[in-house]
Formats: sequence, C-alpha cells, structure tokens
Amino acid sequence: MRLPRLFRTTPFRLTLLFVALFAAAASAFLAYIYVATAGEVISRADARVSRELRSLEAVHNAGGQMALNQAVIERSSVDHPLLYLLMKPDGGMISGSIGASPIREFNGEKTWASFSLTSAQPGGGVERQPARGVEERLPDGTLLFVGADLSESEFYVSKILRALWGAGALMVVLGLGGGLLISRDVSRTIASLTHVIDRARSGDLNARAAVRGAGDEYDELAAGLNDMLDRLERSVGSLRHAGDAIAHDLRSPLTRLRARLEAAMIEADAGRTDAKAALHTALEDADGVLRTFNAVLAIARLEAAGDAPSQSVFDPSELAADVAELYEPLCEDKGLEFQLQAARDLRLNGNREFVAQALANILDNAVKYTPAGGAIMVRVRRRSSGDVEISVTDTGPGIAPEDRARVLDRFVRLENSRNEPGAGLGLSLVSAVARAHRGALEIDEGPGAVDGGGPGLRVALVFPTGGQA
Repeated sequence: MRLPRLFRTTPFRLTLLFVALFAAAASAFLAYIYVATAGEVISRADARVSRELRSLEAVHNAGGQMALNQAVIERSSVDHPLLYLLMKPDGGMISGSIGASPIREFNGEKTWASFSLTSAQPGGGVERQPARGVEERLPDGTLLFVGADLSESEFYVSKILRALWGAGALMVVLGLGGGLLISRDVSRTIASLTHVIDRARSGDLNARAAVRGAGDEYDELAAGLNDMLDRLERSVGSLRHAGDAIAHDLRSPLTRLRARLEAAMIEADAGRTDAKAALHTALEDADGVLRTFNAVLAIARLEAAGDAPSQSVFDPSELAADVAELYEPLCEDKGLEFQLQAARDLRLNGNREFVAQALANILDNAVKYTPAGGAIMVRVRRRSSGDVEISVTDTGPGIAPEDRARVLDRFVRLENSRNEPGAGLGLSLVSAVARAHRGALEIDEGPGAVDGGGPGLRVALVFPTGGQA
C-alpha cells in the first residue's frame, strides 16, 4: 500500500531525518542527565555515610564498644534516613536499625555495597528501596555497618527523568507536526513549479511561475524559470520567424532565376543565344541566390540567438586593419582615396567574424556607390561615453533622411542602386550584428559633396561600454 504523496516528499523525509537525529541527541542527553544525577546522588550518599562512620569511630575510640552501642541505639531509634548495624566479631547482631548486614562477603577491609531494602506494605505487598552502605571492622574486632536509604533521592531522579522524557516526546510530536506543515507548503510550491514545467514541456510557452514576493529561494527559482521561459519563447518565436522569412525572402530570387533559365532555354532553342553563355549566366544567378541565402541565414541566426554567439575579446583596430587591407586595392582600382584611422589599446567583447562581416558590408557599399575621385575613411575610436565606434565615411550620393530607417529592412534597394548588383541585405545584416552585440547602427550624412555628388554617407557601428573587456 503506497503512502500518501505528502509522506513521500523529500521535505517530509528530511523532517523525519531531523526528528530522528533530534531524538537520538535527546536520548543521549537524557542518558547523560540520568547518569550524572544518579552519580551525584550516590556521591552525596557516600559522603554522608562516610561522615557518620567517622563520627561513630570517634565515639568508639573515646568510650569503647559500650559507648558505640549506646550511640547506635540512640541514632537508630529516631526517624533518620541512615541505617546502622553493630555486630559481634562473628557477625551476630548487637544493635541497629536493620537485622543483618547486606554485605555477604566481607573480607575484613572497609567494603562498600549497593543493595535494596525490603519493607512490607499495608496491603500485603513488598516494596524494595535502593540503599547504599559501608562495613568495616573496628580495632577490637567489632563490625560496624552504616548505610543510607536512597529511595527519596531516587524518587526525585525518577521525576526529573520522566519530565525530561515527556519534554522529549513533546518535542518529537511538535517536530513531526511542524514537518508536516512545512512539507505541505514546500510541496505546494514545488508542485506549482512542476506544473509550469509540464505546461512548457507540452508546448505552452506562455506558462509562468508565480513569484510570491517573499524573496526566498523559491522566488529566485521561480524568477529564474520565468526568465528561462521568456528567453525560450523569444528564441522559438525568432526561429519560426526566421523560417518564414527565409522562405519569403528567397522566393523572389529563385523566381527570377527560374525565369532567366526559362528565357535562356527558349533563346537557346531558337538559336538566338549560346547555351554555354546561358549556363554561365545561370551559374552567376545561382551564386547570387546562395549569397542571398547565406546573408538571410546569418541574419536569422543572429535574430534567433538574441546575443552574438561565440564571443571573445579582440582588438577592433586590428580587425579594421585586416578588412581595410582587402578593400584598399579595390579603392585604388576605382580611383578612390582610402584612409584608415584606428586608435590603439581598444578591446571589444563580441563575435569577431560577425563584426568583420558587418564592416565588410559597409565598406562594400561605400566602394560600390562612391564615384571615382571620391574618398573613403574607416575610423575606429573610443567615444567620450566610453563606447567603441567603428565607422565608414564616404563621399557618395548618401541616403535621404526619410530612407535611412527603410534601408535596414531586407531586400530594400533605393532608386540610385537599382543598376548595382546586390540583394538589399547588406545593411540588414549590419543592423542585426549591432543588435546582437547590444549596440547601435548610426546612419548620418558624410563630409559633403565631391565633384557635384554628395552629401556623402557615414555609417557607424557603436558598441556599448558593457561590450568591452
């Protein structure tokens, strides 16, 4: 038969363990109290008997056996807790309050013994009372026994012991009762958390644990569980959105690719184009689709992760120098002036590959849209606020203020970029990288017109102070 669930919970088991340990400790304490009290009773009785024995020895030394006998008779006749027995050398009774010595094997030396006194009760019963005494042989051969009745002392010891046992039993009962109450409260709290976990495991990511406001460990656990569910809900939502976005964003490029392949096939069948050239065009279109897919996938990964994965501490100046080294030859071929200004001893905590890809996308746009004779500057610096800024400034046509928010959306291309290759994902990826690093993407006007073109463009990635080492 299974016990009720409350009795099978861990808190109740811990309560039983605590009560068992307490009972063991209480038992050991009671045993010590009993031994110490009983020992004190015996010690006091022995001291009293010893004093009485020395007193009678003094009487014997002063007046002999007759004076000792007279003293024993007088002391035995009064209501006295001490026991007396004066005996002949052969053990025969001379006088005293008891009829025979309780020490059966007396060897002539002073001998102590514990024994029981037997007394008849009015109802015909027999009562045994604890006692303790000593027997010795006097110089003239006479035997003297002096003892003490311990029944009254033992009675008080028994009362103390019973009171201690009662207190211990009461503490055990109260401990079990308190354990049941605590176990029920803890079980309810754990059951509510388990219910939330079961709901989340079943797919209900809206489930949240109740925070009682007590500020204890259970509130910390509930708050941590809620934060985990919030992150999980955001991640699942981002993944769902990413899947829908990828399917939607690749539909147009794939449709264009199919249309171009179909047109090329018709042209090839009519003999108006070379099949090999059509294949080259198809391969270029396929490469464009793959680049689009990789860009969309990178954006989706960043949006799903929330924070940039695989973060490490690196020098943004060295990263900018590496990326600039790749684009400087392109600027020379196009007749653009290229310049890099990078402060030293900067540290950034983030995903180096994503930051490099974002800077490459910004530089690629700058090189693509800046006319010959223009200039491009890459700058890495620390702002007065402590944030790290990586910016690219060009003298190209720029972006109108009303279009600067729109260009961050995917597959958005402005009128002046229709004739340039691309899918409109460059700045979308840059914006995703900035958000993943809890930073910002700033788009402003550049230095002004060059050869009648401009006003230019300044694109800056700003990483907060918290991203620095």
